[in-house]
Amino acid sequence: MDNALTTSPNALPMTVENEPAPSMGARLQALPLRSKAALGVGLAALVGVVLAMTMWSGQGDFRPVFTGLSDKDGGAVIAQLATMNVPYRNEPGGTILVPSSQVYDVRMKLASAGLPKGSTVGFELMDKQSIGQTQFNERLNFQRALEGELTRTITALADVADARVHLAIPQQNGFFREQQKPSASVMLTLRGGRALDRSQIAGIVHLISASVPELSPKAVSVLDHTGALLSNTADNGSGLDSQQLQYKQQIEANFNKRIYDLLEPVVGRENLRASVTADVDFSQIESTAEEFKPNQGQNAQASVRSQQSSESNNATPALPTGVPGAATNQPPVPATAPINGASAPLQATQGGANGANSRREAVTNYEVDKTVRVTRNATGTVRRLNAAVVVNHRSSTDPKGKVSSVPVSQEELDKLTSLVKETMGFSQERGDSVKIISAPFMSEKIDTPDLPLWKQPWLLDVVRAAAVPMALVFVALIAVFGMVRPAIRAAYPPPPSAEELEAAAQQQLLNAVVDDPNELPAHGALPALEGPVINEKLERARQLARDNPLAVANIMRAWVNGEELTV
Repeated sequence: MDNALTTSPNALPMTVENEPAPSMGARLQALPLRSKAALGVGLAALVGVVLAMTMWSGQGDFRPVFTGLSDKDGGAVIAQLATMNVPYRNEPGGTILVPSSQVYDVRMKLASAGLPKGSTVGFELMDKQSIGQTQFNERLNFQRALEGELTRTITALADVADARVHLAIPQQNGFFREQQKPSASVMLTLRGGRALDRSQIAGIVHLISASVPELSPKAVSVLDHTGALLSNTADNGSGLDSQQLQYKQQIEANFNKRIYDLLEPVVGRENLRASVTADVDFSQIESTAEEFKPNQGQNAQASVRSQQSSESNNATPALPTGVPGAATNQPPVPATAPINGASAPLQATQGGANGANSRREAVTNYEVDKTVRVTRNATGTVRRLNAAVVVNHRSSTDPKGKVSSVPVSQEELDKLTSLVKETMGFSQERGDSVKIISAPFMSEKIDTPDLPLWKQPWLLDVVRAAAVPMALVFVALIAVFGMVRPAIRAAYPPPPSAEELEAAAQQQLLNAVVDDPNELPAHGALPALEGPVINEKLERARQLARDNPLAVANIMRAWVNGEELTV
């Protein structure tokens, strides 16, 4: 019985007088050991959560400082970062991440330390000369250094991710009459979606040939990462070089684009396939012709270029002969010759004396007309065009809602053919051909799995990104509401209500009336018994306790002590 009457720690104070409130330390010291331990663990968890959130928010934004590093260079960079006390993350693909606020500083510090060194070595290899090297080792080191320098220069191009250079430099010997010429091979690894044009490939070839003595550009081979030869001058099977092939492809692509732009609005997008083949003539023909214009005919005129005449006369004195009269006294008539070659009999010299010797020569040179014509045909002339177009069937829906494909009518195909001929510049004399047919397109059904919401990639990314802060928040909530808050509530109990104050006053009154060292338990220490809703005896007992508390106290003390009641 005595144990049942002991007061609990949570019992209300037995006095109602105003007493000074205990301090925080006193309240914490009054807490039981379990509450103290819970409070300490909760506060430690909160401090850990705050520190973790601070570190996570300060180092959450990482940026790549280097990408595509080899294992050797990556290990050297990580060791240097550990020495510099810089936080880092190592991801697949040779990518090393550091905090975004330190990217440029770290990059400059690593560059000053000579990192990353790269898998290739240049002329710094010549700095490490050992005693007793043979001539073969010296030549080999020089060749390796030259290959490394060329590799570094080629990888500096924007479209080249990596490169390897192989030089075949034969040993020159003065005893051989015919010396073997050097050669080179270059292996390029291009970046994703990049390609080198003809001028860039030619630049790489000339870079290699100019760096090695007596190396001809024809002896340099350039390959890409797929093994395709990039430095060939002719296309296999067509006889065209890369520039001519590119020009031919541009012509075909231009005509193909014209067809698509014209027919897609008519037949619909993805309902058309077209292909144009162009026969381009790249031959160069140059002809020279000379024409001479003869100065013949009645209206022909000629220009005198030079004229020369000579006359000689060796005659004896003329003696009068014949019958004197008018005929013998006439002067001689000069001889004449036609310019255009018309022959006429020369007039006989009259009045000539017997024994006279006379000679006259005349040479006249005339300009002859000359026309020189040079004809040079254009390069890249389109000799013939062939176009093939396929149009998808039309989709039609019957009254029942069934969808079926219907071929395009021949009349509409003829109209489309006329449009294609006009947009291509169709020429019958050139031998162009256009063919348009209608055929159903086979569509591949791609079954896309209907993923639930919790399996969507975007949701998984969000969960991964928010996993750390959500876990820290959850730990903080557990520490606050499960450990810290109960301990604080135990140290600072809520103020008693009016009913509790009344019950405490009654308890104090009973303790004062009943002269007994044992105090009655506080209100709420013992479990309350559930009674009927309406009990007249209980109400009368309560009324008796209110009217005559002394008698009720005596009765209660007798019950507790086991004494018999006396009336």
